[in-house]
Amino acid sequence: MNATVSSIEAILVDLPTIRPHQLAMATMQQQTLVVVKLLSSDGVVGIGEATTIGGLAYGDESPEGIKLTIDTYLAPALVGTDATNVHAAMAKLNKVARGNRFAKCALETALLDAQGKRLNVPLATLLGGAVRTALPALWTLASGDTGRDIDEAERLLAERRHDTFKLKIGRRSVRDDVAHVAAIKRALGERARVTVDVNQAWNEAEAATGIALLEDAGIDLVEQPVPREQRAALARLAARFVVPIMADETLMGPEDAIDLVRGACADVFALKIMKSGGLYGTLRTAAVGDAAGMALYGGTMLEGSVGTLAAAHVFATLPQLAWGTELFGPLLVKDDIVTERPVYRDFCLHLPTGPGLGIAIDEDKLAHYRRDASRKSVALA
Repeated sequence: MNATVSSIEAILVDLPTIRPHQLAMATMQQQTLVVVKLLSSDGVVGIGEATTIGGLAYGDESPEGIKLTIDTYLAPALVGTDATNVHAAMAKLNKVARGNRFAKCALETALLDAQGKRLNVPLATLLGGAVRTALPALWTLASGDTGRDIDEAERLLAERRHDTFKLKIGRRSVRDDVAHVAAIKRALGERARVTVDVNQAWNEAEAATGIALLEDAGIDLVEQPVPREQRAALARLAARFVVPIMADETLMGPEDAIDLVRGACADVFALKIMKSGGLYGTLRTAAVGDAAGMALYGGTMLEGSVGTLAAAHVFATLPQLAWGTELFGPLLVKDDIVTERPVYRDFCLHLPTGPGLGIAIDEDKLAHYRRDASRKSVALA
């Protein structure tokens, strides 16, 4: 072994958002990141991130639970192992703990970041190479106010920052939500794509009504209209309407992808590195969808810069990415914990060219925004 894992620190970081971010299941006033720093015996430090939405409102892992899992189970299992053999390290973690995909994603990212730095190549190169260096990135209009959302979209179009906009709906009645979306689509016309994310808020009957109205309004894509367990309902909706239906919460990895393809449950897959348990899991999920002719979309858990660029390196390697990405997480927070924030221009997120993830932690900012001051880590005795 050329280098072993010496210590791992998982840090809770609370970053304020630029505005309240409304989803069907929560309203975010801040975003909590779990930032991982992995030190190897050769002195190389890899960084990773695990992020979820609204505590436990989105899924089964919370930031606090992710940190506890890493500190108590995963980090002790990794300390002393070969830091250069990512597959062997993750296989060991899969024996130590079932599930816990978000926590494992953060550690896999840190291992890959360190290996990229060791070899002086970008992380995408480790995954086979980037076929694109700029990733189309949408913006979510989630203030809930129609006029404000239109003004925001117009400004971002003028700045050439985004030309696809997603609307978070599901908190109000179906017809009120559709009226909100339709007004924004009328204002933007053909200058921008407009999609919606229902975040599982509708039952099948509501979804049938809502999607018919959204289709008439010219909406381009409908994301996860019904609860994730209701795959048969999702399949019926996908067969009934022309507007593409995207699977998000119901897709947690390659095994789910196979079931969704077999059931003809959706037209588009939302890929997320956290839900797939890491970067390689995302590639496996994408391969299933791509082989089945499923359109692919690079999703987000509203990660900060570390998680966003980890996802960007993965999505940059995919042969097909028909629906671009929604990697706008770093733009949603007022401040950051990296020395240089990701670059967004000409409607795209641009892939860094430096080794590993291509970014570095700003230690002063990290110290300022971390939730605790204990600075505890799991270290080799």
